[in-house]
Amino acid sequence: MTHNSRVNEENTRTRLVDQLLTTGIIEKHQESRRLFRRRLIFFGLVFLSFVMLVSLMMLTLFSTGFALSKVVMLLAFLVTLPWLVIGFWHAFIGLALMRFSKNPTAHVYAGTALGTLDLKNEMADNQTALLSCVRNEDALEVAAKLEAMLQDLDRLQKLNGFTLYVLSDSDDEEHIAQELREFSFLRARWQGRIEVFYRRREKNTGFKAGNVEDFCVKWGERHDYAITLDADSFLSAEALCHLVSKMNANPRLGILQTLVLGLSTDSFFTRVFQWGMRLGMRSFTLGAAWWQGPAGPYWGHNAIFRIKSFTQHCLLEKLPGDDALSGPILSHDQVEAALMAGAGYEVRVWPVEGGSYEENPPHLIEFIRRDLRWCHGNLQYFKLLRETGFNLTGKIQLFLAILMFIGSPAWLTFIAMAVLTASTTTTGETTFEPFYGTIIIVMIMTMVFAPKLATLVHVLTVRKERLEYGGFVNVSVSAFCELLYSMLLAPIMAIAHSIFIAQLFAGKKAQWGGQARQPHGIPLLLAVKKFWPQTVFGLSGLLWMTGYPLAHTWLMIPVIIGPLLTIPFAMITSKPSLGQFFKHTGLWALPEEKKTPVELEGLGKEQRRAELALAKETRATVSR
Repeated sequence: MTHNSRVNEENTRTRLVDQLLTTGIIEKHQESRRLFRRRLIFFGLVFLSFVMLVSLMMLTLFSTGFALSKVVMLLAFLVTLPWLVIGFWHAFIGLALMRFSKNPTAHVYAGTALGTLDLKNEMADNQTALLSCVRNEDALEVAAKLEAMLQDLDRLQKLNGFTLYVLSDSDDEEHIAQELREFSFLRARWQGRIEVFYRRREKNTGFKAGNVEDFCVKWGERHDYAITLDADSFLSAEALCHLVSKMNANPRLGILQTLVLGLSTDSFFTRVFQWGMRLGMRSFTLGAAWWQGPAGPYWGHNAIFRIKSFTQHCLLEKLPGDDALSGPILSHDQVEAALMAGAGYEVRVWPVEGGSYEENPPHLIEFIRRDLRWCHGNLQYFKLLRETGFNLTGKIQLFLAILMFIGSPAWLTFIAMAVLTASTTTTGETTFEPFYGTIIIVMIMTMVFAPKLATLVHVLTVRKERLEYGGFVNVSVSAFCELLYSMLLAPIMAIAHSIFIAQLFAGKKAQWGGQARQPHGIPLLLAVKKFWPQTVFGLSGLLWMTGYPLAHTWLMIPVIIGPLLTIPFAMITSKPSLGQFFKHTGLWALPEEKKTPVELEGLGKEQRRAELALAKETRATVSR
């Protein structure tokens, strides 16, 4: 090659690089402008809605006279309102994308749907670590899920790209012995095909975040990415490969979160809950991703992160002090997402249904335990709002996460002050302005159920999706019953949150043990022990209602009936036989139950094997 030819080739290469850089800069600039416009529109809509609702509430409260209790009602309303307004606009935007876009996902993330992965693209060997984080869990069940995931990866011939780590924080001797046995069997079965490591920490320092940090510090340099798994997590091989492919394609992508779906269950409580959550999640997530863009959520599991960036920017320190909000951060995921985005990396959600699953709590007691753990962690964010390392969007998200739970005592305070105001009003006087009050009640109830209603409208009007959920009649009946279920559950949860928050700020520290994941009935004495506060609340409300005409108190019925029936509600919904019955009726059916994906067929076989092994082990223990 002549000197001139080499010069021309170098010049051509330089021009191509310049063109690519220029194109990238232009695309990034266009994306920034588009994101700015979206955020301007979104927060404009939120602000206008907020002002309108506050104005209506002021007219409702103060048109008939001033009272200190009404001022407290207004302040409580201001606390509960942001989440309602934001949820409504998330649902509205999500529905608009589903109805008027051929590819809603492309509007919020330039990703691809499942079933479109180019399997010819090779991954680097051991590029990604699969992190299964466990603490006093049923090792048979965990091993069954991991076995099914490895089998699915083997089916796609993608085992070479992954290494499996089981990261244990267990401190119960029986669980430790079971882990050693089951994960040794798992490693032996896959020896020579994929590396399987089991590590147990002696001390549960930093809880799950500390468990992941320990991995990042000791083994993180061996891999580019890590995919976090809870004990109940399951991801298909295609979803795993998609996550890696997207990280490879975008070096600025720090965390990519999947949309996590509930697995089919025999629990009646879980079946109804996760059906409603499935509806609300799609429109809500699409709408949120539309304006959040590269500053999206991270839920701590069923997600992939870039290990080097995570280690540099997202390792957490203990919160100072000795109060209930100090110590390790429990809700670490949202903090890690905010830190990653604050460091200039993208945190995105991939809003595609399928391939990513989890198990939800099997009954009301476990559901409340999980919720209170989130509540405790989110309240710790009070100590982080003034810290550096978070951009404005990150701080807004932390603040909204706090409001998610302090909205419960604010709502109960609003109700208590409404009852007090009505009780102290002279006979013949009007307590609240009925015209504006009726308008605001209708608007608030619409906002409460907007995420579920938005997706429900989409499912009922799209034939393919309607059939996937069981048809028009099944979907309609399921939706109506789930609405009643949600109305019963909401005040029960609000009371639980409020009691827990009061105890925290009184200095009581919570203790968290292992989680129950399998459905089983709740006995009467346990239900009474756990839910007497809700029952007392319901009885007190019922007693108050008897002193007034029904025409004046009927709005309180939804608030009172749930707490009043908490004990029978918890016992009935915990029965596995009831869940199995409704599973055969087709009510609250998930699309995966109508047509089982290949990966879930494998999971079902492994779980049945685990159940048989557990039964055999139990019989052997009894005979000894």
